[in-house]
Amino acid sequence: MLQGVGETGRQARRLRQDMSLPEIVLWRALQQRPGGFKFRRQHPSGPYIADFYCHESRLIVEVDGEVHGRGDRPLRDDVRDRWFIQRGLTVLRLPAAYVLSNLDGAISAIAQAAEQRRQ
Repeated sequence: MLQGVGETGRQARRLRQDMSLPEIVLWRALQQRPGGFKFRRQHPSGPYIADFYCHESRLIVEVDGEVHGRGDRPLRDDVRDRWFIQRGLTVLRLPAAYVLSNLDGAISAIAQAAEQRRQ
């Protein structure tokens, strides 16, 4: 299991208290264990914090708001994703607008990705 240490762990605890609306909506659905998979929210992993993480399938789910398409954010997200991939994880990025407009579709995509990665 990936773990964060020090400040990353403290930041993850703060983020759990300050989730965005799409993250809250998705978290409520993930708590129902779609496909039988357990997810953690705001999971510290090395220097990063994953929005959601399923240990069984080694799947990270990121909910991306508009800011993820601006400035240097796409490059930073790419560096972050490569860090996770180098550790054997898969990153699934979902637009926040998609989560809010099609929660069932988002959950289906997550469950399908987790099933494909089941070890």
